[in-house]
Amino acid sequence: MTMTRRGFCERAVLAMAAAALEEEARAAGAGGDSQSGLSAGAVGRMATEEIAHAIIGCRIRGRAHAEAFGRLPGVRVTHVCDPDRALARELAQQVERSSGQRPVVETDLRRVFDDAGVDTVSICTPNHWHALATLWALQAGKDVYVEKPLSHTIEEGQRMVAAVARSGRVCQVGTQNRSHRGIRQAAEYVRSGRLGEVTLARTVVYGRRAPIGGPGSFALPPELDYNLWLGPGSGEHRDRPQLHYDWHWVWDTGNGELGNNNIHYVDLVRWVTGLQGPGQRVWSVGGRLGEPDAGQTPNTQMVVHRFGGVPVIQEVRGLPTKPFSETLKEGWIVYGTEGIVSGATRFDLNGQKIETFAGGLEDHFANFIDCVRRRAPDEVAAPVSEGHASTALCHLGNISQRVGEVLSVGEIERRLAAWAWHPAIEETFRGMLAHLAENQVDLERTPLTCGPVLEVTPEYRLVDHWEANRLLRRSYRAGFELPE
Repeated sequence: MTMTRRGFCERAVLAMAAAALEEEARAAGAGGDSQSGLSAGAVGRMATEEIAHAIIGCRIRGRAHAEAFGRLPGVRVTHVCDPDRALARELAQQVERSSGQRPVVETDLRRVFDDAGVDTVSICTPNHWHALATLWALQAGKDVYVEKPLSHTIEEGQRMVAAVARSGRVCQVGTQNRSHRGIRQAAEYVRSGRLGEVTLARTVVYGRRAPIGGPGSFALPPELDYNLWLGPGSGEHRDRPQLHYDWHWVWDTGNGELGNNNIHYVDLVRWVTGLQGPGQRVWSVGGRLGEPDAGQTPNTQMVVHRFGGVPVIQEVRGLPTKPFSETLKEGWIVYGTEGIVSGATRFDLNGQKIETFAGGLEDHFANFIDCVRRRAPDEVAAPVSEGHASTALCHLGNISQRVGEVLSVGEIERRLAAWAWHPAIEETFRGMLAHLAENQVDLERTPLTCGPVLEVTPEYRLVDHWEANRLLRRSYRAGFELPE
């Protein structure tokens, strides 16, 4: 496929923006910048009263949380909890090695929430537990740091926003790039109108996701309480070799790559441009293509949102692919009539770098603790209301995909031409086709699924589509329903 001028420019812009962020990170690591983002007075307050913190979910993000919170003055990781006791014990040993104190090990998060000695909690569970764990924690009077994506469904996100507002508790979402000072300046620049009228925004996540194996029958981990692991889930059985992590690619527990890594970038697009709400339309095309496995979510997907005259394109690839640019497999970009912004860097319309906004990544965890100390729920860097609005864009894209129909490439191209939304949309689709051809995917044997163009109300209702509206929520097993 011949690369368009826009495509060439995007690759260069994203590569330069990523390089600028990496350079700032290296400078900060060498002592050139403060990572805490807290005043001396705030650090002093943190050291005077110990905050007891609990980690719920003990794999990749849980380990990162234990390390990050364990570094903060006046914070002690007192509890670790996972329905897989082996994982909880492993994290307890990590905490003990670094702090000299062994945390309490639990398998049932309700026991942690019932402990009056716990002040704050991290929710690092699979996605399908995020809402219920957060709501239970808020009911128990805890302040909450919840990982991305905020929720598993749009209704859950709405319930979480309302519960946080009622409780007055502090709730931070794990979209940590909202703590980047340079991107904050970029957002102020764009939202002030100096980039001109925003004409297009896009996110890209090009990361290899190998087939997960199965479907089949596989034994559960020996120390797992499967009832607690499944929790609000609808009864998924073990049909893949790896239970942990690969839950991302099953609808009952995860939200695919759109809600996994891509959520970070669509959140930044919203922040920088100031886009609010769900937009007016959403459309998705893609599929789970290539080698069959037990996964359900797309490994190739393109989603388009319409915000007035501004299209927002989200694109993910999981099959073997070349990086989006020479050095970059993921990122985001915003176009205006007066220039381009990506990361913390501003470019002219030809992709020539103009300036990089100063300031690196502040400590997102420290921001949460500082707000807890000062009882300042409105000052978290990533509030739950913003986390919900960004996560909902991923949910809406997945809903269009899930209610779609199998169509030929020719029919999809005809529909795109008829819509005539923006040239970049058709270019992105052609890029998807070229990518699939490189992977020798036969779209006649395993065709793409094309979703409908869904009309979205400001209240997140989908006009005249009962099946799509059904996916705004989910069912819950007895004992794991969302509290009122």
